[in-house]
Amino acid sequence: MGITDFFTDVWETFSHPSPEAEAPPTGGSSTDSPASGTDEESGEEAEANKQDSKNKGEGEQGHKPSDDDEEEEEEEEEEETVDPKEKLEKECETSKECSPAKHHYDECVERVTGQIDNDGKASEDCIEEFFHLAHCATQCAAPKLFAALK
Repeated sequence: MGITDFFTDVWETFSHPSPEAEAPPTGGSSTDSPASGTDEESGEEAEANKQDSKNKGEGEQGHKPSDDDEEEEEEEEEEETVDPKEKLEKECETSKECSPAKHHYDECVERVTGQIDNDGKASEDCIEEFFHLAHCATQCAAPKLFAALK
């Protein structure tokens, strides 16, 4: 089956509605009561609605929230835990271990920012330096993170 055959089949399926969908309703329709799905109300419904409006304060009542529900909501809204990995990686970025990678990244950022200010565009980016710094920070933080998780 080629691509044109596929599109032809799709076109034929959706361009010709099935005959069952357009068939007229069978059987007669009643004129005694309104058709379903209309906003008209029958005499019985009108009488029942009048009785309900008279008995407004009596009988069934809807759900009224209580104070217990508020307490449950407060318990559910507990503080979300903070990921310790992010904090450890930030500490490692400024540590002595990652200072060479941080130094190269900072120099690159200054160089690229200067190029953008002078020329309106940069001839390089700092992706490689960023990945070196991120790798160093991750390697530094990993043992501390797993020690904290145990």
